[in-house]
Amino acid sequence: MKILKQWLDNKHHKEQWEDEFHDEENKVTIPLSKDLEKNIKNLEMLFKDCGDFVRRKFPVGINKEVNMFVAYIDLMIDRRIIEESLLEQLMLQVRSVPPHLDKIKSSIYEFIRDGGIATADIKEVDTLDEAALAILSGDTILLIDGYAKVIVVATKGWPNRGIQEPDSEVVVRGPKEGFSEALRMNTVLIRRRIRDTKLKVKQLQVGIRSRTDIALMYIEDIVRPDILKDVEARLKDFKIDGILDSGHLEQLIEEDWRSPFPQIQATQRPDKVASAILEGRIAIIVDNTPFVLLVPTTLNSFFQSSEDYYQRWAIMSFTRVIRYIAAFFAAGIPGLYLALTDYHPAMIPTQLTMAIAASREQVPFPSVIEVVLMEMAFELLREAGTRLPGPIGSTIGIVGGLIIGQAAVEAKIVSPIVVIVVAVTAISSFAIPDNALTVGFRLVKFLIIGFSAVMGLYGFLLGVLIVLIHLVSLKSFNIPYMSPFVSGGINQYEDIKDSIFRVPTFMMNRRPIFSRPDKRVRFKTKKKKNE
Repeated sequence: MKILKQWLDNKHHKEQWEDEFHDEENKVTIPLSKDLEKNIKNLEMLFKDCGDFVRRKFPVGINKEVNMFVAYIDLMIDRRIIEESLLEQLMLQVRSVPPHLDKIKSSIYEFIRDGGIATADIKEVDTLDEAALAILSGDTILLIDGYAKVIVVATKGWPNRGIQEPDSEVVVRGPKEGFSEALRMNTVLIRRRIRDTKLKVKQLQVGIRSRTDIALMYIEDIVRPDILKDVEARLKDFKIDGILDSGHLEQLIEEDWRSPFPQIQATQRPDKVASAILEGRIAIIVDNTPFVLLVPTTLNSFFQSSEDYYQRWAIMSFTRVIRYIAAFFAAGIPGLYLALTDYHPAMIPTQLTMAIAASREQVPFPSVIEVVLMEMAFELLREAGTRLPGPIGSTIGIVGGLIIGQAAVEAKIVSPIVVIVVAVTAISSFAIPDNALTVGFRLVKFLIIGFSAVMGLYGFLLGVLIVLIHLVSLKSFNIPYMSPFVSGGINQYEDIKDSIFRVPTFMMNRRPIFSRPDKRVRFKTKKKKNE
């Protein structure tokens, strides 16, 4: 009984210790003490069973009467900074400090700043939670006996992927840089392009356990205050264990989670983010992911590519028209084929009708089964090609598509015209520059196929009408999703100049509706262009 009681008491004390150490938001509540040994004990309890937790206690001063303590996480720090700027300075040069503890305590920060640490990026924190967070973030902490504060030295040096060309947004002309997984590196890539003191970087943390760093980047005098306030409110409106990618954050702060269309734009290109910030939009940069979120956004924004503004306006206007046509093909061609062939063959030219009928003469399935089978087969090939390694994935997509299509036609399972329809649909989906929008059209495609198979052309038009009504009803941070095609008068219809057609650069002299009304003018010239 005595042993059982002792075990229960120990368990009780342990649970009590855990409750005292952490609050509901998983923050450490134990205060710092002037007793170095007590602080070390608390830190070692926090990082118990952590094999990568490195710490060292050492004395300084002439008579080695002052003890100091450093701690960090292995491989998350730059060893050169630790050895040269911190330990060497403290263990060798600071030994000349007089052995008067009271004198050191009276001006400890000045002492460390001026002669103790050979680096400029240091700060003081006064809670154990901030100290633990600094360690977990890749910094090194310095504890001094008799001093109830912690000095944090910036020593981040974890491995990162570096700057590479984004593989999801390839351009012919323009920068080849892409974001990486390091937050600070991503902010630097944007600051290289916008050298303005009004470019602000507001840093937040999301995730009770992950403590993921998030940076909001915007230009102070261009961004709309109501949108900025709304973004900050949504980021603080939820509690979650961790944010591992910007996709988590996108789903938590979007306007309508039921919509298949994205209401927040994600990109890997720094030049695209810089351009969006100059328009008054807000960039949300999440640590540990190369995808940066842009808010607010519109449907028209997803059809724009960075390359559109680096090439001549005429060819890029033509390209924009092709993209919009491709979007219609990606969503509507299979449904339109079913509606015309099954319900309204009289609307098709006679020779084409006879050719379609001859190709389907020995096919045992109705047209809707053909289309659904081939569409699902292509979706499987697309998914398989994405998940497999690069060279194998492209091979599977090409060879698989050819073999399955040809074999299905020869086996009289599907008709050749259906293979052509599915191929045109697939090619059209690849012509849309944003992958998230492509996914939305892929889902809408099956909706329109269902309506067309049941009601023919009336069902096709009904499906298109439902999609358009849904798009018109969407908003992104109080900005109409279909702008500038709706609510264009908010900005005197100036945004039409950068929609389906792209006018020359000198004619786009106003910022879109994302910006403040008094900061819409962005281009002025003293010379008139030749007409």
